[in-house]
Amino acid sequence: MNGDRSLPRVALIIETTRTYTRDILSGVRRYLATNKGWSCYVELRALDSDPPPWLRNWDGDGILTRTHTQEMADLIAETGLPTVELRSTDLKHDFPFVGMDNALIGRTVADHFLTRGYRHFAAYQTGSESFFRDRNQNFIDAVRAANCDCRERHVDEQSAPADWEEAQDSLIEWLRDLPKPVGLFATNDSLAVRILDACTRAGIRVPEEIAVVGTENEETLCTFASPQLTSIAFDGEAVGFRAAEILDDLMAGKPAPDKPSLIPPRGIVLRQSSDELLMDDHLVARALQIIRDEVFEGITVSELCRRLSTSRSTLERRMKAAIGRNPKAELQRLQFRRVEELLRFTTFTIEDIAQRCGFSYAHYLQSVFRERYGMTPNQFRKSATIR
Repeated sequence: MNGDRSLPRVALIIETTRTYTRDILSGVRRYLATNKGWSCYVELRALDSDPPPWLRNWDGDGILTRTHTQEMADLIAETGLPTVELRSTDLKHDFPFVGMDNALIGRTVADHFLTRGYRHFAAYQTGSESFFRDRNQNFIDAVRAANCDCRERHVDEQSAPADWEEAQDSLIEWLRDLPKPVGLFATNDSLAVRILDACTRAGIRVPEEIAVVGTENEETLCTFASPQLTSIAFDGEAVGFRAAEILDDLMAGKPAPDKPSLIPPRGIVLRQSSDELLMDDHLVARALQIIRDEVFEGITVSELCRRLSTSRSTLERRMKAAIGRNPKAELQRLQFRRVEELLRFTTFTIEDIAQRCGFSYAHYLQSVFRERYGMTPNQFRKSATIR
């Protein structure tokens, strides 16, 4: 037999197509960097890729897997190798599990909406896997415990209407019937993007009428969506590190944990789809609406006060009490969020960006940008591109 058998041989049957799963691989790598290494077999794969044909006769020592089908689970079980499962499923197997705490995910999203003043809620979920159902039900339980209502809509992604237009038209009808304003939780980011598309088609304002939060913080989807999608971020690195730790123990002959290892989410990544506060102060609410509608048209604090027939000191005091920011800070927060997006995702000149974001002059944008970020806009653009 060739090769150094002092190194455990481990197969990483983990899809590489998503932010979360790539983070899992990073967590495994971090574990190996501080412990005795493994000889790893890893390949580019999707969740629904076929079982590796070599697995049945593989001369290995352990497996980390995100199992998608019963066929795959049975094949892995037949190897008799120590295995850790990284995808909570309804499949039949005896592998110890490491993954996200779905109960905490649901409660975290509920708290996000409740602390922002929402009293009406909706949940949009697929029931294709137990983890979707768990995070959805815990969201519903949390908002109902706060004496709030929650409307539900279920979609079977396997048997959804073949006609995309038909599916979106049906979704629009449901969204129009929801009480407004409403905080809507989607059990994955793909469903949340469907919601945002339906709102755009129906002329439903996001987040003013429907605030949307997705799940997993898949960056490609979240930043592609319009408006960009707030989502709850998973801690894939912690999952990968803990799974590697358990597999090392199993390969050393130690017993499996007697219960699943559940990792808390990193928290909410706030983007435009839920960046809204509901409040009883109608002056502040009106000010925020004008700011949101006209921030990129160059509205000033003086013009805002004139439109609201109030003094600057009064508006500053009441906005500070309601949202912790004065009018100028709120204007600049929205402006610079848009500046960041344009620097990251476009090749617009600084002059173009200044004009699109409500700054009178490009040199003023460059000056306040440097004060805010400690670098020039072009330096920010280069660093964002490198990442």
